[in-house]
Amino acid sequence: MPFIPHTEIEVQEMLATLDVHTIDDLFNEIPSHLKTAELSAIPSGLTEMEIKRIIETCSEKNKKGLCFIGAGAYEHHIPAAVWDITSRGEFMTGYTPYQAEASQGTLQLIYEYQTMMASLTGMDYSNASLYDGASALAEAVLMAVRANKKTSSAKILIPRSLHPHYRQTLQTILIQQAIELIELPFCPEQGKTLLSTLEIWNRQDICALVIPQPNFFGSLEEVDLLTEWAHAQQAFVIAVANPISLALLKEPGSWGNRGADIVCGEGQPLGVPLAGGGPYFGFMCCKKEWLRQMPGRIVGRTTDKNGKVGFTLTLQAREQHIRRAKATSNICTNQGLLVTAATIYMSLLGPTGLRQVASTSHQHAQQLADLLTQIPQVKLIFNNVYFHEFVIRLPKSVANILSNLSKVGIQGGYDLSAYYPELGNALLICATETKTLADLNYYQQELSKSLSTTLL
Repeated sequence: MPFIPHTEIEVQEMLATLDVHTIDDLFNEIPSHLKTAELSAIPSGLTEMEIKRIIETCSEKNKKGLCFIGAGAYEHHIPAAVWDITSRGEFMTGYTPYQAEASQGTLQLIYEYQTMMASLTGMDYSNASLYDGASALAEAVLMAVRANKKTSSAKILIPRSLHPHYRQTLQTILIQQAIELIELPFCPEQGKTLLSTLEIWNRQDICALVIPQPNFFGSLEEVDLLTEWAHAQQAFVIAVANPISLALLKEPGSWGNRGADIVCGEGQPLGVPLAGGGPYFGFMCCKKEWLRQMPGRIVGRTTDKNGKVGFTLTLQAREQHIRRAKATSNICTNQGLLVTAATIYMSLLGPTGLRQVASTSHQHAQQLADLLTQIPQVKLIFNNVYFHEFVIRLPKSVANILSNLSKVGIQGGYDLSAYYPELGNALLICATETKTLADLNYYQQELSKSLSTTLL
């Protein structure tokens, strides 16, 4: 939108209406000793041409490379139309006002998003979005504690195969909520939570079990067995899902006999590009029974008195400002623009396109794993089915290997030594549909070179 400055006549009319003489009089409540006459630390301005030259010089330092990191942030192809549409002024600057029904376009988009996410997860309802995947899980835990009336416990079983950043976020948000987070070990051979691990919790008072699918190692959990066990203990099941994987895998709403109770996760794979720290967005879906315990806004579709279709905020409590500690959520940020991108992305790809993205990513991960394990002393750590991430063990320091790979334009993966030192020189690697066979062969070639020259 172009900026149209006020004319001097308009400024004088405004000042006269306010009964002041100058613009500075509008700010006379600011103490004079806090005012600065000049900004000496700010350099003088440059021309547009000079700025352009600086930017071009900086851009020449950029080197196009290959990213195999994954670990919760995934590189997928994003059709150009996604952000071309998302960047339109109606979406880019739009925010649902307090009189929400005035924003029919925004409301319709959120309604479509909710419908798609509920379908993808196999659940009854979806909210509009949350801050990110990690805080969405924290909200899901708080929701389970509120909603599960069959237990007086606030004990939550958390697999150690859950993303370590998610586990840290749970500790940060829930530490003051009298909620006990109990970590479950993973099988060192299969990289997943075994049902036998849960035996010590049989017939004990447990509020909820968190099940990541796929887990942080990329391995697939035995979701049906874990879900049935949790429900037999009167515990909720909280699924933490990669939305792209749901195009191939069984949706959480169909896990076991009754399905998961709450599904949450990170929506970044759905049309949001990789960036330095975000922004990303969290999603949350649930069964109908727990709808009123779910945080965030929900948009519904209705008709007006003339029979015309319209959209409205069905549930939106401004409770963060009123109920405070008793609110269903105190994270107010709603990543509406990213939800817009995700909705357009899912609309453009459709079920067939999403399935193709998931399938191709899985195939490329298998191909890369086969290539890398042909290198002497490079082994897959877990003998389990995986989606598009896997873990290998190297004979030398992962940090040194990654440093060498970065010099030839390869971001080789995620070093697991900080969070899982017991795995040794373990490297988490991801491959998506964005990689070609030439990319995979190049990775194998450069990793082999690096291993042959790198010191221990």
